[in-house]
Amino acid sequence: MAGGKETPRQKMIGLMYLVLTALLALNVSKQILDAFVAIEDNIQRGSVTQFDRGETAKGTLIEELSSVTKDEAGRAKAKKIKKYLAMINKIDKNVGVFIKYVDDLKTDLISKVEGPEAVATAKPNDKESVVWKKYDSKTPLLPARFYLQAINQKENFDVPMHEIIGSEIAKIDPTKKGKKLWELYKGLRTSIVEISANYKEGEKSSWKLKVKEINGYKDFQDLEKQIDKMFKAPGNKVNPEDMEALLSIYQELTKQEFADHHEAKNIHWLGRTFDHAPLVGAIASLSSMQNEILTARAKAVNLLKSKVTTGEFSFNKIQQLVSGPGVATQGEEVELLVTMAAYDSDKNPVVTSSTGNVEIKEGIGRIKMKAGNSDMKINGKVTIVNKSGVPYSRDWEWKVAVVKAQGSISLPEMAVLYRGYDNKVVPVVAGAVSSDIQVAGGSKRAANWNDEGVSYSGYIVTPGAGTSLSMTLTGKDKDGKSKSYGTFKYRVKPFPKPEVLDATIKKSSGARVTLVLKNSPLKANFNVTGGEITIGNDAPISFNGSVIPAAAVAKAKAGIKVAAVIKYNGTGGASNLEAVFTVKP
Repeated sequence: MAGGKETPRQKMIGLMYLVLTALLALNVSKQILDAFVAIEDNIQRGSVTQFDRGETAKGTLIEELSSVTKDEAGRAKAKKIKKYLAMINKIDKNVGVFIKYVDDLKTDLISKVEGPEAVATAKPNDKESVVWKKYDSKTPLLPARFYLQAINQKENFDVPMHEIIGSEIAKIDPTKKGKKLWELYKGLRTSIVEISANYKEGEKSSWKLKVKEINGYKDFQDLEKQIDKMFKAPGNKVNPEDMEALLSIYQELTKQEFADHHEAKNIHWLGRTFDHAPLVGAIASLSSMQNEILTARAKAVNLLKSKVTTGEFSFNKIQQLVSGPGVATQGEEVELLVTMAAYDSDKNPVVTSSTGNVEIKEGIGRIKMKAGNSDMKINGKVTIVNKSGVPYSRDWEWKVAVVKAQGSISLPEMAVLYRGYDNKVVPVVAGAVSSDIQVAGGSKRAANWNDEGVSYSGYIVTPGAGTSLSMTLTGKDKDGKSKSYGTFKYRVKPFPKPEVLDATIKKSSGARVTLVLKNSPLKANFNVTGGEITIGNDAPISFNGSVIPAAAVAKAKAGIKVAAVIKYNGTGGASNLEAVFTVKP
């Protein structure tokens, strides 16, 4: 797509287009063709946005012109506005020629593939119609609106290639429409940049630029260097305030004219772009060119609009403005935005800070620093100067609460709480000053505990009688505002039964009964309070405490198994446990 700096959305469209083109070279599928339709639709919507962006800026100048006073100062301002409006109108005239040429080309391609009747009538929002809005000379900068999904032969690649570049990609046929398309596109790059850069400002400043064509470069950095060198060439004098905008416009309208294409060497951009491109892909590429031109036009109009101030620094009260995150994790980069609530667009404020690196751009001081191990308090001063040269300064201060970087791994299948057990829960919300939970289907209480040398602060959650429980996680920012971070559901199970650690009884000494949870991560203590032993069909023999006396198995033969019921108290409550013991000598 276009060279130079691109917005994330433009990069996305360009990347998707390249991927789809590669896939088409392998095999054309309905899904791929439909994807081209979707991309083209997004590009058309983007073009409307860029058109409106330019129109809004131009309309602001027209409105300002109608409201200027009739005194000497007003007449001078009106003259200034008219000068820049004339430059904008000149750009618009050239852009309108390109928009119409591309619309006519798209219409011609569709007509040759689908038949003239497919483009004869516009039917807005009719999904059976290819044309939703025809080109209108009353709005010459607004492209026609096509609905590519209504095209039957989306995959046709003979007509686009033949009409735009001819039969061979290695040699662009000068009689085909691609040649004029390329020249118009390059010409617009030159005219938009030159018109925007050549003007006189006041009695002393006269800016001028003669654009040189740059159509080949190693990479974007090399392209930027070439443009910068061209801007600074002998005879040129570009307003430093315009450099960034002009460079951006030139970059975004610069395409690598010749490059390798598959096995072929030095193939023109037209050949690389429209080589066996399906109809919907070719139209998407043409719409993308219109979008690029309208984006450049919007930038140029806004650049020229910025030459006319709509305020005269007449505010009688100024207020410092600081914005940035109130919470940061350890090691995280923190950025603060510092400015005045009102400032002169021609004069950046002077910003100082007690820490971090300060960069001043577009009226805003950007301060970057690393978050430390504890809460931070940053302060400094911001200063602007009025038109009389009098400085106005204000102190500023900003606090950042620093929290530890946190993360978690969840196991949804293991999301279980146990009834009758102190389920320990530690809520964590990264970026929040404090966190909390609300329990549905149970209760909670705040608790602190230590586990293997690590201290924790959280809650003990006690499930109710149901089979499930939900916890809603919330957090509060530095201003005390609460936010929900989701509701999490857990299954509720009864606390597991313990097992006898050593199920043997010696005839000589009896046995001390110890109950444990085997193969479980849960931690629990059990107090055996007694029970009874049954040998064969004899009557049960009761015992108290945790020791089964030797007398209870005096009549039993070594090696036999005896049944037992163990009574205990502990985690999970009071209960009985049935067990089998083996009698030893």
